[in-house]
Amino acid sequence: MTRKTIIKLLVSLAALVILVLLVRTFVGDGSIGGRIAVVDIIGTITKSDKVIELIHQYRDNGSVKAIVVRIDSPGGSVAPVQEIYSELKKLDKPVVASLGGTAASGGYYIASAADEIFANPGTLTGSIGVIMQFVKMKALFDKVGVNQQTVKSGEFKDTGSPVRDLTPEEKELLQATIDDVHSQFIDAIFDTRKDRLTRSEVQALADGRIFSGNQALEYKLVDRLGNLPDAVAHAAELAGIEGKPRITRVKHEPSLLERIIGISGTHALEDFFDGTGVLFRYELSFAE
Repeated sequence: MTRKTIIKLLVSLAALVILVLLVRTFVGDGSIGGRIAVVDIIGTITKSDKVIELIHQYRDNGSVKAIVVRIDSPGGSVAPVQEIYSELKKLDKPVVASLGGTAASGGYYIASAADEIFANPGTLTGSIGVIMQFVKMKALFDKVGVNQQTVKSGEFKDTGSPVRDLTPEEKELLQATIDDVHSQFIDAIFDTRKDRLTRSEVQALADGRIFSGNQALEYKLVDRLGNLPDAVAHAAELAGIEGKPRITRVKHEPSLLERIIGISGTHALEDFFDGTGVLFRYELSFAE
């Protein structure tokens, strides 16, 4: 190898090193061309693991400067909703919520963890409340002659049994628990929006009613009207990104069976067949 060739190789290597450093400085870890991560929360929320895994992945990625939480959900089980809310609150990056067609009950609970909330004028949101429902089959069982015998360790162990009515004591116990979980919902909203709403104002809106995006803006439950691109642009502004941000997004692709059944979401198929018992739910419901 000639001296001239060696010099050319060294120059090329130096140029490559400089290029890598420039890319890492101005693109990877800098503000120019920084990334905005979009986290989708779609459908009924029954688990939090995969969403939290994504949140942590973007938290630890230096090129991700802000997170937009895209919510299209009627809500879901209390504990997973609270877990996602808690992880969003821990982030030291800007978080913007973008509400899709529906972001009600637990969907709004999660959105309230964001620095700012965007909604479309016709977004269905609110429904701040807690619901617990039981299927009552006593009349059907009596009609077909089915009788269930129960041996239990305590008075309340079979509360919610489908073969009998709730006792007054059971109703009182369940109502007290629901009231406590409802209070947690109100506290969470107030904690993140106390610069916009008093606790009494939140409590007055937390009677389970739904709001359009326009109404939610009027009541200060959301901050701006706009779609997902608007939310992304605002997140980039909060993060100090110059120029057009790059978007990082993992979208759920429904399987053929999910398309046939007509369900979607991160855990859609497994949740469809999940036969677990009664749960408290921060969920919009039109059931009678």
